[in-house]
Amino acid sequence: MIFLSILQAVGLFLVTNIDDIIVLSLFFARGAGQRGTTTRILLGQYLGFAGILGAAVLVALGAGAFLPPEVIPYFGLIPLGLGLWAAWQAWRNRDDDDDDEGKIEGKKVAVWAVAGVTFANGGDNIGVYVPVFLSVGPAAVVAYCVVFLALVAVLVVVAKFIATRRPIAEILERWEHVLFPLVLIGLGIFILVSGGAFGLR
Repeated sequence: MIFLSILQAVGLFLVTNIDDIIVLSLFFARGAGQRGTTTRILLGQYLGFAGILGAAVLVALGAGAFLPPEVIPYFGLIPLGLGLWAAWQAWRNRDDDDDDEGKIEGKKVAVWAVAGVTFANGGDNIGVYVPVFLSVGPAAVVAYCVVFLALVAVLVVVAKFIATRRPIAEILERWEHVLFPLVLIGLGIFILVSGGAFGLR
């Protein structure tokens, strides 16, 4: 039974987190050449995902008062705000980027930024995990959580691998200042609209 739960957990994690690879790859591109980038991204991803798991478990335990479902879509404001800030920074520094002949220096990636984006992007995860947690026993929930947390590191490694392949790295490096804010803004708008925030649905 536990083995079956582990297999189901792996499948569930892949389905609900495959989109994170793109965002994490952009974080790696953004922090290219900066010491500690991998550690900060890993910590941020773990913090954000721990928040997702904690929220899912709380809701599954009937603690909906702590995180009402209608609040979840508003977490889309986090990547939206980060994306707008990144776009403003890119626009403000556009002359410096031109002087570097398209070569973008690595920027320090903040743990809180990765954690915030991860958590904000986890609204669908929470929506999927809660009914699953409600349908299985406590032992299976623990197994799911352990597998999920182990796979977070794998997700980060895959994203780093993708971001450091030369052809992909060159594209990300050249267009990171455009892609990074666009992906975050798009992600934020998607979370807000799909969740019906501000009556947008």
